[in-house]
Amino acid sequence: MSVPLHFAVKTRLIELLERLGEGAALPPERTLAAEFGVSRWTMRQAIRELVADGRLRARQGQGTFVATPKLIQPLALVSYTEALRAQGQTPGREVVAFEEIVAEELLASQLGIAVGDPVHRLERVLLADGQPIGLETTYLSVARFPTLREVLEPEGSLYRCLTDELGVRFGEGEEVVETVIASPREAELLRATQSLPMLLLHRTSRDVDGRAIESVRSLYRGDRVGFRATLRP
Repeated sequence: MSVPLHFAVKTRLIELLERLGEGAALPPERTLAAEFGVSRWTMRQAIRELVADGRLRARQGQGTFVATPKLIQPLALVSYTEALRAQGQTPGREVVAFEEIVAEELLASQLGIAVGDPVHRLERVLLADGQPIGLETTYLSVARFPTLREVLEPEGSLYRCLTDELGVRFGEGEEVVETVIASPREAELLRATQSLPMLLLHRTSRDVDGRAIESVRSLYRGDRVGFRATLRP
């Protein structure tokens, strides 16, 4: 079976990136195409795929650079803050919205409340070393957490607040991962294009007594983040 030309070029580019090292500038597209003996269209396609894979980062007006390794997040009930710090990254959050809404049928079912009950909605851009990697929207019952707005620092760790300030003990959760295309608004918040692959996570968490704690929708840049799960028989 013959290997598509752009795939062969992509493989050679990966070898080049390993030699160049993290943060190094990629030579111009025209130079690489001549060196590899391929058309600029083929080279452009291979570079675009490496950008989508997170191996390269394109900076408008500056060029294309060897990217830092992807952040690998565990699929577990752990704090985003702790997970990032464990990988040597500085976590941060930008608050987009912190408001009260009413629960529709699906959300009410997820949180174990009645349709129309009030719900906290916290939407934040997740940062790693000051760069956006995800957009997280968390929903929590106002009846269960009436003082949340008073005790939570919106740019701080929600899990730390829930456990340390509100006495929550996380028990288990369900998480579904899928690939999606970002909306124009989401792409703008994540400083990305709509063509960039995104990973969407839906999570419902429960405490040790089986009561629902939160419903979370997290959208991550596919070029910056990957996920790891520990599987047992």
